[in-house]
Parts: sequence; C-alpha cells; structure tokens
Amino acid sequence: MLGKACCVISFMEGNGPTVEHIPVLGECLAGQVRLPVDGVMVDVTVGHGGHSLLFGKTLGPAGIIVGFDLDTNVIRRARIRLENLACKVILIHSNFAEISDQVGKLGIKQVDFILADLGMCSAQILDAEKGLSFQSNMPLDMRIDKRIKRTAADIINSADEKALADLIYRFGQDRASRRIARFIATRRRRGRIETTGELAAVVCKALGRPGGRRSRIHPATRTFQALRIAVNDELGNLEKLLISAPSLLKRNGQLAVISFHSLEDRLVKKNFRENEKANVYRIITRKPIVASREEVLQNRRSRSAKLRIAQRR
Repeated sequence: MLGKACCVISFMEGNGPTVEHIPVLGECLAGQVRLPVDGVMVDVTVGHGGHSLLFGKTLGPAGIIVGFDLDTNVIRRARIRLENLACKVILIHSNFAEISDQVGKLGIKQVDFILADLGMCSAQILDAEKGLSFQSNMPLDMRIDKRIKRTAADIINSADEKALADLIYRFGQDRASRRIARFIATRRRRGRIETTGELAAVVCKALGRPGGRRSRIHPATRTFQALRIAVNDELGNLEKLLISAPSLLKRNGQLAVISFHSLEDRLVKKNFRENEKANVYRIITRKPIVASREEVLQNRRSRSAKLRIAQRR
C-alpha cells in the first residue's frame, strides 16, 4: 500500500489548503465496470471519494454508495465531495475486514460492485500525526486507525532482533533485513527510536547509504512498508475482505482490487484463481491492468498500481 491512487493538488477547503484525490486507473475502471442506475457500490477505501464520485455520477436516486475508511479526516472530506450526488451515500468509520457485518447492519443483502484501492493517500503520508513518512521527521506511529494500540515505535523498540529481521523480510521483502535489524538493535541501546527520521537514518547507515540517494527508491522504503503493514494488519484485513466478497456480490456483481505491491497482488491473484476454479468467479482481468504512460506522468504514484477484476457467477 505504499503508493496511493492520488496526487497532490492544492485547493481551498474551509480555512486552508488541502489535497485532492485523483483516482488511479479511474478510466480503466469506468471502462470495465458498468453499474445500473439503481446499483449498490461498496467502496471499501473511500479516501477522498475520487472513485466513488466517478461511479456515483452514473447512479440515480435509487442507487447507493457505501464507503469505508479508517481515517475520520478523509471521511469528512469524502462527505463534502460526494454530497451533491443523486444517489444515497453512507460513509462508515470501519475496517473493511468488517464489510459483511457493516453492510448487513444497513439492511443491504447483496451489492453490485465492491472496490478496494489499497494505496495510501498523499494527505495521509504527509500527515505528521500518522508518522508514515521518512521525508520529514514525524513521531514513529504509522497507525491509520488510532484505535489500534500498538505503534511502529512499540515494535521497533520492543521486538527482538530476529523478530525484527523476519518482519522486515516478510512484509518489506528486503534481503538486507538481518543487517537492518542488527543496526536497529544496536541503536536502541542508546535510547528509544521515537521518530521516522531517526529510524530512516539507522536504515540508511545499515545499508551504507547515509544520504539515501544512491538507489531508485529510498533505502528505508521497504522497512517502513513492513512496519506499516504489521501495525495495521493490512494483509490480514485484505484476506478477510477477499473471503467476505463472494457472499455479498449479486450474480454478475464485480470485485475490483487495486494493489500497489506484490504481497497484496499475490493474495488477490491467488483468491481470484481459487474462486474461479470453484466456479464462484469469472476472472475479467487475466493480466492486471496497469497505468498508461500518460497517467504515470500525471500521477507518479500510479506507476506501481495493478488492477484485478473478478465477476460473481
């Protein structure tokens, strides 16, 4: 979930500037998914409402959009952005792993379309309270939902060296995980690692790149990805969503997932293939759809996006 389906564009909202969400692969999605005017869409990562707005414009008064997000700030922005749609909009502060329970509470039995955009929004990455970025010095938090008790700092400062190495390797796919964990363990003997800047400096030192400028990606990228995935249980929640989706989709209803790294994409690909073999899904995208060169130039974060779509039989 490192690159979100959005780029940063200044505009005025209330008393100051904020960011606007531009949905990644929006045109591709619109070309693949057609909702009836009275359709029901569940956007499990509503963000600033970019994808929901795109599809909401095709829905009439009988249509419904249910949007999930863990961040109350982006829910507030999504509500403003979607308030003029003709369809009914219901926004829920909840983890999408709870999709079955939450949709059931609304009295909705089945839906036409489920969309999951697994990326991070630029506004969240830049939010100092989230502690997600190594580009500036922030508290080492990484909780998207503040109801989560364990922070990234808790993991970094309490996990033993082997557990840290395993976490960085499993979720960050960094082959230097053991060396990074060793440097972290050595550094924290002098005191707790409390900020993103401190952690990034340790990782850069471990990899022999104190300036962080010699590779295509920042040396700390994979370590930060691993911690964020662990703190928020991102892969576990994705698995729960994929398990829940078939029972929620109407016949011919569609599930679309936009992933941003191979761990997510691998889970989606495996689930779709297993469900197709069980005659539950028909896979629409035999190969994942990726952003065009033009879209990547407009929105650099879209370069790693992969879209997979399956249809309920």
